[in-house]
Amino acid sequence: MSITTEFLRRPLMTGAVAASSRRLAFAMTEGIGLERARLVVELGPGTGIFTDAILARLAPGARLVAVELNPVLAARLAATRRDTRLTVVAGSAAGLAAIVGEPVDAVVSGLPWTVMPKQRRAQILDAVTDVLEPGGRFTTFAYLHAAWTPPARDFTAELAGRFHRLERSPVVWGNLPPAFAHRATR
Repeated sequence: MSITTEFLRRPLMTGAVAASSRRLAFAMTEGIGLERARLVVELGPGTGIFTDAILARLAPGARLVAVELNPVLAARLAATRRDTRLTVVAGSAAGLAAIVGEPVDAVVSGLPWTVMPKQRRAQILDAVTDVLEPGGRFTTFAYLHAAWTPPARDFTAELAGRFHRLERSPVVWGNLPPAFAHRATR
């Protein structure tokens, strides 16, 4: 099964046509303190490329909760990863507080923010900021070719308004399409 197959089956639920690259996964997980984190949440893990990068950085006693809306992708991720630090939840990121039940050190997101209805996007961003510890980190990515579009500019402005600090990684040219990571601090 591929992310492309799931996109074709459920285009409104699966935002990516192709899987992200390992290079983008590295950019998403670099410099956000995963090595010191106790609890990390991943939103929209899809086929698990970011999941693997997060797990590679997590300490032995840390936990990763991966929240995937697509039940097929959630089941596949749970079946293919045997790391005891990982819990896969088939559900909505909007219910993040109920899912994790405690403060979170970092949130890594593969969600398709710019194709979501604005109200839904705000609801999920509220859920993220509600669970993040002060000083907690949030990271997500954007495609370079779409960064100038009104939805992408609106999303960047929403991040800037919600977080104390917002920075952008260098462009990951080895991703299809090229992308960059937004890194935000609460």
